[in-house]
Amino acid sequence: MSYLNINTNQAAPASQEILQQIHAAFGATPNMFKVVANSPAALKSMWSSFGALGSGTLGAKLGEQIAVAIANRNQCEYCLAAHTVLGRNAGASAEDMANAQIGKSLDYKTQAALTFSLKIVEKRAAISQADVEAVRAAGFSDGEIVEIMAHVALNLFTNYVNVAFNVPVDFPKVVLKTN
Repeated sequence: MSYLNINTNQAAPASQEILQQIHAAFGATPNMFKVVANSPAALKSMWSSFGALGSGTLGAKLGEQIAVAIANRNQCEYCLAAHTVLGRNAGASAEDMANAQIGKSLDYKTQAALTFSLKIVEKRAAISQADVEAVRAAGFSDGEIVEIMAHVALNLFTNYVNVAFNVPVDFPKVVLKTN
């Protein structure tokens, strides 16, 4: 059971419009958004970030692969389950998502993005110029590198929300893997 309220009927009026958008997008309101709806500002920030990054230059598939790698690293069962489904919906194969979960990809460019993302998480952003040069050498522009950082930041927030507040998983469960 969640440590915070997940009854959307009790959500602030400022959260209700966004919750309606989320419900329309998913066909239901995932528990994570119900928890975040306790703060209209946090919900607006999260939903806007998902929208902005969803229409970014990296593409949905890579964004979801980054998300599952970070979720697995942070032991966030909720995000792992949700982003595995979303990744499959974005065109990733089951193998792509299973590999991404442990920070791996058969695609060179995707591998570089996953390696970079996980270094950001592991080193708490204290990455080196060589780390940036490696992802740039794989074909990412400076704008795309910043966008990878934005994906990392959003996923850290969602992982922390779900782990800290014990949000019940409402997507098909995916087993965490050791890296």
